[in-house]
Amino acid sequence: MGLNASESALNVLRRTPQRVGVFTDFDGTIAPIVDDPVTSAPLPGAVDALAHLVGRVGRVGVLSGRPLEFLEQFFADGVFLAGLYGLEVRDGGHRSREPDVERWRDVVAAVVSDARRHGPDGVNVEDKGLSLTLHFRRHPDQVDAVAVWAAEAAQRSGLAVRPARQSVELHPPVEVDKGTALVAAAGDLDAVWFIGDDVGDLAAFVALERLGERGVAVVRCVVTSDELDPVLADHADVTLGGPVSVVDYLNELGVVANSG
Repeated sequence: MGLNASESALNVLRRTPQRVGVFTDFDGTIAPIVDDPVTSAPLPGAVDALAHLVGRVGRVGVLSGRPLEFLEQFFADGVFLAGLYGLEVRDGGHRSREPDVERWRDVVAAVVSDARRHGPDGVNVEDKGLSLTLHFRRHPDQVDAVAVWAAEAAQRSGLAVRPARQSVELHPPVEVDKGTALVAAAGDLDAVWFIGDDVGDLAAFVALERLGERGVAVVRCVVTSDELDPVLADHADVTLGGPVSVVDYLNELGVVANSG
């Protein structure tokens, strides 16, 4: 088996798979990038690949900027879910939300309304309930206008700006991201994989590095594309060529987990 990963992580996967966590991003990682975020769905085989790992390894999870309600339509309770970068979590069927974040819902709704009425032309405003995303994929020439509008909206509303793939997000000013969500989900596991594709995943890769400093065997898998941020590439232990390659890789992890 020529699975690409550190030998220490593979040894844990072979010998004690219940001490392993496998976590992945959603869009651009197990779901192809689409122009309209409403139409996004996992690549055929991705859900089955993750489901196959459930019960074979210690933890399987999806960490996404998508709302929890959106993710739940695809993944059964055995898959840990962190929605809105960890603001919402489903763990073993139990749902939770960051304390005090609900009070930002009306603020987000007001900014969504403002963006749709007065935001840059052609920008797709995605309302996620507790956050919003300004997509400029269809109008890449609006990148600067979106950045300026988002910064001004953040100053007026108190929301925080986060860059994302061909988009800008506005979130409640809560110190939660994919890194904090990953550390919480990984617990005391001995080996942890994370697969991601854009700057929103950077916090998870940095968190893995910190886990590695504590002796955890970590594997940082970056999904490449024409839009890959060079900063993200610098954090890669493994590079994968797109969602199809991610599904193949997840299936290989399942084979190794069964081989011990």
